[in-house]
Amino acid sequence: MSSEDNLLPLIVEPERLAEHLDEPSLLIIDVPLKAESYGQGHVPGAVFLDHRLLLSGEGEVPCKVPSTEALSRLFSSLGLTRDTHVVAYDDEGGGWAGRLLWTLELIGHTRYSYLNGGIHAWREAGLPVSTEPHAPAPSDYEAEILHPEVAIDRLEIMERLGEKGFAVWDARSRAEYDGEKGNNKHLGHIPGAVNMEWTEAMDRERALRIRDYAELITELEALGLTPDMEVVTHCQSHHRSGFTWLVGKALGFEKIRGYAGSWKEWGNRDDTPIEK
Repeated sequence: MSSEDNLLPLIVEPERLAEHLDEPSLLIIDVPLKAESYGQGHVPGAVFLDHRLLLSGEGEVPCKVPSTEALSRLFSSLGLTRDTHVVAYDDEGGGWAGRLLWTLELIGHTRYSYLNGGIHAWREAGLPVSTEPHAPAPSDYEAEILHPEVAIDRLEIMERLGEKGFAVWDARSRAEYDGEKGNNKHLGHIPGAVNMEWTEAMDRERALRIRDYAELITELEALGLTPDMEVVTHCQSHHRSGFTWLVGKALGFEKIRGYAGSWKEWGNRDDTPIEK
């Protein structure tokens, strides 16, 4: 389905969303880092999502994608249907909202938008907030992985390192990338990966909206990442890189993929190549 069929663009500004709040097909999901943010004030009609439900939460790599059964339960509880247009936002500039949208892309639900800047931008625009919880009307949603290419696993990354046109965008802090900090067995980064910390793509002067696209494209090109390439993005748990995945998509990187295992998996194994 083309994005022209969508109710709203991929990146939607607060004022534009405000015009559509009564749209019956709209499902607005607040997926904050701090749960109390929802109670302190959310977009009217938004439902709350505990971000932990976007991760499998088990095994040695708890940040992997939940099972299709768990995703079916989750999206049914939120009231998702095939015709729903989802608008996601959070209280931190797009990490968990990005992870949610990446998950929707993975299951082939492509009617979605990100509220640019999240609740910060909404408040800054002077738009009304609600402190009343809004309960979703449950649906019967059957999730299946329809777009597996949006994800990538450790083995494929290892196979393809150094391949022309294939690149890794590490969204962690410089200190993590350089191997100076982290709580993993091994510190450092995937060989050849380039580093732009996720917050560097946010405009702190504009309530954490995504920064000017032309500037971002120029900076990413300087790092060796261009929209025609296949780019894998990761962090420690594919939370911060939920946002960089979304930014890549907004900038026209059509082959941007998320590595859910992220450094949690890569940095705790003995058979993964690492650079410092």
